[in-house]
Amino acid sequence: MPRDSPVLPGFYRALFLYIEPLSTIAGTVMTWFFPGAEWFHSQLIPAVSSSGALDAPTVMALRQLGNCMIAICNPSRYSSLSSFCRLSVDRYDILTLIRAIENTLPNNPEAQECILGASMTALAFCDVRRSALVTWIGLPVELRLAFGSWNPMTHGNITFSLFLFATRLAWFAGIGRQRFYYGKTARESRKSA
Repeated sequence: MPRDSPVLPGFYRALFLYIEPLSTIAGTVMTWFFPGAEWFHSQLIPAVSSSGALDAPTVMALRQLGNCMIAICNPSRYSSLSSFCRLSVDRYDILTLIRAIENTLPNNPEAQECILGASMTALAFCDVRRSALVTWIGLPVELRLAFGSWNPMTHGNITFSLFLFATRLAWFAGIGRQRFYYGKTARESRKSA
């Protein structure tokens, strides 16, 4: 796929290949190094005061969470979806996937879209799981609809995840790009081949 790929053009390419993976890596770095595990812990629930220092097991657990986040960003793994940290396609693996598509299917946008769509589907499930099932349910009831009380981490986990989900749906709908596989009948796909 060239830079101006019709399968993943402009905005989609920038968001899914650069911004989304960087946001995952930033969370890891911020938990491991600066501002650190204590900051991460204090940001999990907005408007809840933190006592400051955490005990060693809590710090270790949060660093392991950071480790899990970096495992999600490992571009060399394509194994089953069975491990805890890998409940969906890895966000950073999209970079590797796109490179593989570019190298092996340069003149087949239908196959490119089919493969990329499978990854987008898994990531869409991850978006919903992260925002609705984990963060939203974990918030105290009085904070769930108090959007102005949310901190940047809560907005990142809910607002940004829902934005990614909506953008993936727009990609599947063909908004801002030509569709080659999704949205076409089998007969249409055979005619274009």
